[in-house]
Amino acid sequence: MTEVGVFGASGPANTKYTESPVSETRTIAFFGKGGVGKTSLCALMVKALAHRGVGRILAIDADPAAGLAFALGVEVIKTIDDIRRDLVARLQEGLGDDRSATLHLLEYEVFEALTEEDGVAFLSIGRPEDEGCYCRVNYLLRDILRDLAGNFDIVLIDGEAGIEQINRRVMKTVDHLVLVTDTSARGLNVTRTIAHVARDNRAVDYRQMGLVVNRAREWGEVEALCTQTDLPLVGWVPEDEWIRSFDFQGRALSGLPEESPARAVVDGILETLGF
Repeated sequence: MTEVGVFGASGPANTKYTESPVSETRTIAFFGKGGVGKTSLCALMVKALAHRGVGRILAIDADPAAGLAFALGVEVIKTIDDIRRDLVARLQEGLGDDRSATLHLLEYEVFEALTEEDGVAFLSIGRPEDEGCYCRVNYLLRDILRDLAGNFDIVLIDGEAGIEQINRRVMKTVDHLVLVTDTSARGLNVTRTIAHVARDNRAVDYRQMGLVVNRAREWGEVEALCTQTDLPLVGWVPEDEWIRSFDFQGRALSGLPEESPARAVVDGILETLGF
């Protein structure tokens, strides 16, 4: 039987994930190489938090691949980039010069782009804006998203590969920066790069940063990865045939049964994060 669980008392001392004060609205952002399963992890965490009834939850899909909506079984009608492109077109035509009216319109359209499913609000950022998009539009939308997020207790963000995009297009600060890798050297290398950018370039302000190893066959694989990075280990997720089957059938992960190993482990990871 494959051992599953979350890193706790055992293991290297430098992988301890410590708690620190967080803001009233707690924000978790997931990053990692494409294909390592960060979207699946984010979706499972959204569902686990919703099941706990911890408060109002907002899930933001900031990855252009838009996989989180599919994983949660949510239909996206409009994205933030749809709103952005519409406003840029208006500005280029000489319309929308009244800042107060423009701000009111943007707030209304962002609210209209929100989708709610099973008690979870969902918002899709969409694909990156076209070349030459107005910076002031980005700043206005980011400020609106920040204010919107403040109305929720927990915000989860499925990020793309470029961590700088979160600062420029979503929000400046997150509480928990969760870097996801599988057991491949390429996956781990991407997390190292993201960690370097986050630490040295301060591409996004964060309070805590940690690693989740996904699709591990056994603790030994996770332990070997931990010797190659100084990132604190938040937890590890075993290979899960249920997720593989659901992905193959095109089914939302919200329907995973209780016997799913990944679903069982997510609760432990949330506890490590302090939820």
